[in-house]
Amino acid sequence: MEKHEEVLVSLRQIIRAIDLHSKKLSKESGLTAPQLILMRSIRELGEVTIKQLSNHTNMSQATATIILDRLQRNGLIERKRSETDKRKVHAVLTVEGRERLAQAPLPLQQSFINKFQQLDDWEQTLLLSSVQRLSAMMNAEDIDVAPVLELGSITKAD
Repeated sequence: MEKHEEVLVSLRQIIRAIDLHSKKLSKESGLTAPQLILMRSIRELGEVTIKQLSNHTNMSQATATIILDRLQRNGLIERKRSETDKRKVHAVLTVEGRERLAQAPLPLQQSFINKFQQLDDWEQTLLLSSVQRLSAMMNAEDIDVAPVLELGSITKAD
């Protein structure tokens, strides 16, 4: 097999791993990876505004709002007006949201992050450079995405 074919096979394996994990996540928890990321951030940060969530997760405020709307419809989060500043609205997990989060598997990117951070700095830099080059070679460097490993819709489970 030629080197370019090996690279393409490896890319396809990555795409397939993301797809399989997304389906497993959806099946086991009924949640998408972005939904879980927002819920974990709410748990970590406490009462939090959409702007704070957006900054913490590297999602646009519009995307975070769409995801939070769905989580609220499903009874997993609620929005509460700030006691100290009535202009602010905070997202908080409901009891059901905390339970669902406790039972959910880790998102695929968390496993990746844990392994990536164990690499030496030079190897992290080498991998970053290589993946950025691949992205450019596939004309994908200008596609706006959050650092979430999932395929398909970001707002609902399949």
